[in-house]
Amino acid sequence: MPEESPLIQSLRTAVTAAPSDVPLRVHLAELLLEAGHHDAAVTEAAVALQHAPGDPLVRDLMTRAMSPSSPSTPPQNVTPEPAQAPAHQPTDTGPRTGFNWQAAEDQIGDAIPPRFVEAPLSTDGSGDPGDAAAWDVTAPGPVRLADVGGMQEVKERLEAAFLAPMRNPELRKLYGKSLRGGLLLYGPPGCGKTFIARAIAGELGANFLSVSVNDVLDMWIGNSERNMHEIFQTARRQAPCVVFLDELDALGAKRSRTAHSGMRNTVNQLLTELDGIDSAANEGVFVLAATNVPWDVDIALRRPGRLDRTLLVLPPDTPAREAILRYHLRERPIENVDLGKLAKATDGLSGADLAHLCEAAAENALLDSARTGTIRMISMKDLLSTAKATVPSTEPWFAAARNVAMFANEGGMYDDLVAYLRKKRKL
Repeated sequence: MPEESPLIQSLRTAVTAAPSDVPLRVHLAELLLEAGHHDAAVTEAAVALQHAPGDPLVRDLMTRAMSPSSPSTPPQNVTPEPAQAPAHQPTDTGPRTGFNWQAAEDQIGDAIPPRFVEAPLSTDGSGDPGDAAAWDVTAPGPVRLADVGGMQEVKERLEAAFLAPMRNPELRKLYGKSLRGGLLLYGPPGCGKTFIARAIAGELGANFLSVSVNDVLDMWIGNSERNMHEIFQTARRQAPCVVFLDELDALGAKRSRTAHSGMRNTVNQLLTELDGIDSAANEGVFVLAATNVPWDVDIALRRPGRLDRTLLVLPPDTPAREAILRYHLRERPIENVDLGKLAKATDGLSGADLAHLCEAAAENALLDSARTGTIRMISMKDLLSTAKATVPSTEPWFAAARNVAMFANEGGMYDDLVAYLRKKRKL
């Protein structure tokens, strides 16, 4: 292999300083080709093709570089054969017809990555990138209401107000029961509102589309409203589909308290989408929403025909607490644990509190095992002592809800909450 000349070396330095300069790189490739460095010339020509794939000079250079048996420059003193072509034959500026471009592509495939990737379209057009959903839609999951421990009253209300009419279209038609509107779940945080929403989707055999404020709000004017519309359009394409609006107080806050016009427009767009729930275009789209502070939700969202059915989701009752504790302890090393007794000792704790209780008890046993060097199981004593030290996270919520129940229960909107507070002697 001949050594590179000082001119080639200086050109390499220049190309390194300006890697996107195609003419400079072509000049370097020409010099390499003349000097007999065919492999190096191919590499430089390949990079030049990457930057200028349509340049006929670059393609011709690649043709000559990939043909080392041919002279690097066209022959000068060759007697032409008698021409049969017309007198005004057009100049050929494209690639030479005798060159095997497929073989060349196979040899330099690693040097030139593909610039565009196209997915084949299916016969029904579903492969069109424009049909791709921008939102994550979860397929019907295995969770059912039977998987929700306890909460029998909640299940019965769900069955009467929401599930039975949807499961029995003939009875619904007979009694003139309308499916217009949605269901609003409210209550203290950590009590399973999202889990119940997924269970409803499982009962209906429907897809599940969870929407939070981060999915909707955008810094550019008009994009938030467009995002809201596209969410419902995605649900219509994926029907049957449950649209779950998480933290509705953020997505649908009272417009009278909203200073930013963009947020008000987003609420207006949500109202428009909800008004279409009973139309033919929204067949199979079911709307659920959840909030910790329903009194901060715009009143227009709760009028008949929108989110007019409400369901209070309270801290889990004794059977529910036992089921939750069993779930969180199922893969932990425990001994002599009385779940019934533990469930009674955790009255008032939310599902999130119970999960934290099991985590804290496991942490105590782990640290004790690390200190003593002897591995021991999680005992009932660990769980009871942790339960005694756990303060219910729902207490601040009930403190705020008490004032609402006493002074803002217009039309009996919070009668269920009032009944619970009286039962627990919190009112």
